[in-house]
Amino acid sequence: MKETVIKVENISKRYSVGQAINGDLRSTISNFFSGKKKNTIDNDFWALKDISFEIKKGEVLGIIGGNGAGKSTLLKILSRITVPTTGSVEIKGRVASLLEVGTGFHPELTGRENIFLNGSLLGMKKKEIIAKFDEIIDFSGVEKFIDTPVKHYSSGMYVRLAFAVAAHLEPEILIVDEVLAVGDVAFRKKCLGKMNEVAQTGRTVVFVSHNLSSITRLCSRGIFLENGIVKFAGDIQKTVETYLQTTLVNSESDLPLLDRNDRSGNGLLRFTKIKLLDGLDNAISLIAAGEPLTIELAYRLNDAILADLIIRIEFRDANGNYLFVCNSRVGNGLFLQIPKSGMVSCTIPKLPLNVGIYHLDVIGKVNGKEVDVLTNAVKLTVEDGFFFKTGKLPTPYKGMLVEHSWNINEIT
Repeated sequence: MKETVIKVENISKRYSVGQAINGDLRSTISNFFSGKKKNTIDNDFWALKDISFEIKKGEVLGIIGGNGAGKSTLLKILSRITVPTTGSVEIKGRVASLLEVGTGFHPELTGRENIFLNGSLLGMKKKEIIAKFDEIIDFSGVEKFIDTPVKHYSSGMYVRLAFAVAAHLEPEILIVDEVLAVGDVAFRKKCLGKMNEVAQTGRTVVFVSHNLSSITRLCSRGIFLENGIVKFAGDIQKTVETYLQTTLVNSESDLPLLDRNDRSGNGLLRFTKIKLLDGLDNAISLIAAGEPLTIELAYRLNDAILADLIIRIEFRDANGNYLFVCNSRVGNGLFLQIPKSGMVSCTIPKLPLNVGIYHLDVIGKVNGKEVDVLTNAVKLTVEDGFFFKTGKLPTPYKGMLVEHSWNINEIT
């Protein structure tokens, strides 16, 4: 049985609105020298409430949740940057954290000096740091600027070097926040590969990200936080599905969209309702693979004159990965002039999606400019069906469904 390296028992974290944050050393020192006093207003905010879990040695744990769920607060407690208001945390082993741009780096020191500073803070000897030095520089890609003070680095350079240090100086526990979003796509891919490599060597990784695809690819177990409490903990795929089921707009037979305040676009046109219909024109939220699907979009114009309307409906899987798009420009829907209010429909004769939960993003453009953009506009659940003539799908069967045929001939 694997050893438990992180044990969190009933921790809660309380902040007082308008007050200095208790337990944050940097804030305490800053307030002391600036002469600020504690505000006595009794207005408490609980960032975390009664959180408990354990992490085994070599485990890769993903923590997900919306903004303000308490993810970063939890990581700061695990990194010993702040302390819980109640409860206890036991950690066995050296911890390296990468929580935000600048964590653990002194801006006046060079990249080279910061590598040695970080290594010393992790409890490493100088010869250990020297042994890893070239590998760190090569991974970070900032060799040209290694003797430049890091205050002159771009945010991307900062993160590349900080991650390289955290991952290569062999901590027993690596804690990484969404900070990787600062890097480019190639570097993020490189980081995910390195974290997987770290886990393969028996070290522990705690990873927070809004990129659900990365989370499911890297992690084996997950925790879903909402409003400071654990909503679900368990298998990573089930954790992600629970999170999406909770956060995605649930499809009903007639879903109003006008109340959505998370849309973008210039507002010349607004989608007001969205409906999913089966082949018999019944309103649905669940459909079998291979069945016909129609998406109806009611709209309202805020300007009587409209030309060159393009509507895109993007299908994404449970992890937010793009699958395919229905585009009115290429699907014989050239809407050059339309009524001030009306209904646009798009029909897919044979839905090419396998069993799972999906969501649709809706984008409207006029003369190339976005007028209304709705992410997670509606959720669609697909169940097993007879997409192929041979019957239901083999299990497991992942990905898109494509009609095809096979043949075999004898070679003489």
